[in-house]
Amino acid sequence: MRRDRFHGRFDTEGQLCQHPGCDEAGEFRAPSGSGNSFDGPGRWRWFCLDHVREFNAGYDWFEGMSAEEMLSAQSPSAGWQTETPAFKPTAGVDGMPRWADFADPLDAIGARAGGIKNRARREAQMAMDGRFSKEEAQAMEVMGLGIDTDRQRLRRRYSDLVRRYHPDRNGGNRKYEARLTKVVEAYQLLRKSNVFS
Repeated sequence: MRRDRFHGRFDTEGQLCQHPGCDEAGEFRAPSGSGNSFDGPGRWRWFCLDHVREFNAGYDWFEGMSAEEMLSAQSPSAGWQTETPAFKPTAGVDGMPRWADFADPLDAIGARAGGIKNRARREAQMAMDGRFSKEEAQAMEVMGLGIDTDRQRLRRRYSDLVRRYHPDRNGGNRKYEARLTKVVEAYQLLRKSNVFS
């Protein structure tokens, strides 16, 4: 079954309109009477264009819902219960600005885009410096270090980051584990680099 994304029409091949007495192709879907709930429409019924328009004109999405469910379904945050990484309290540990720090979403998007551009620019500068490969430049970015870093500063930074992100330092909380893994991998790559020999 293929959907025409602009018209809501589906290529159903052989599916007839389920309106009584209609022999047209059932190319448009509509919620069935059973299974409709706060979680969605349940199973689908198939109608031709005229009958799906007729169905839609009389359809009540809130049918069978309590007042609390209707209020919740109309909330601007409905469906957004799962927090995205950029909005979590732990956001920003990668050096990017946190969404929660901005009142205007457009400012947040601009700041994050600027952060991504700056990171890419720094990585490109390191790679163009001739001393660092692309992977090493990315590893330096993970470590939060610049071109002027020496072996001693690399070790000190690694030690600081391991202490910061290790679960033993965070009361057993493993929320920074992925970040710690990236730091360890970056350090293992950089410590073997000719730049720090």
